[in-house]
Amino acid sequence: MSIEVGSKLQGKVTGITNFGAFVELPDGSTGLVHISEVADNYVKDINDHLKVGDQVEVKVINVGKDGKIGLSIKKAKDRPEAPQRSHSQSNSHSQRPRQNRSNDRNAPRAETFESKMAKFLKDSEDRLTSLKRHTESKRGGRGAKRG
Repeated sequence: MSIEVGSKLQGKVTGITNFGAFVELPDGSTGLVHISEVADNYVKDINDHLKVGDQVEVKVINVGKDGKIGLSIKKAKDRPEAPQRSHSQSNSHSQRPRQNRSNDRNAPRAETFESKMAKFLKDSEDRLTSLKRHTESKRGGRGAKRG
């Protein structure tokens, strides 16, 4: 049985690391499900989602020349139309605001951004100066602070 990109397979979790889970496929080969491919939401600890010995459905997302197999659990779920629709909608909508933003560059909103940026830079420089003064006084060694 050849592992092909895009195919969905049943596998068994054989190992868990802090960056993903190793899944044994039906043909005996092992692939990696990266932690970012475990669930649709953010996964802080993979152990909250998977345990060694779990049977999971995975989709092959890549096969490297070195034989490494990249797998995804979240892409194996059956809902192919929703991402395509939202992707095409986001493309059509994202083009309109870009045009509007380019028309607004000379509007007062751009000046507001510039003034915010100038204030941020000034605050940032003030904080850096204060931090440098504070750390330099600590580097003086014994007797640097005399009162």
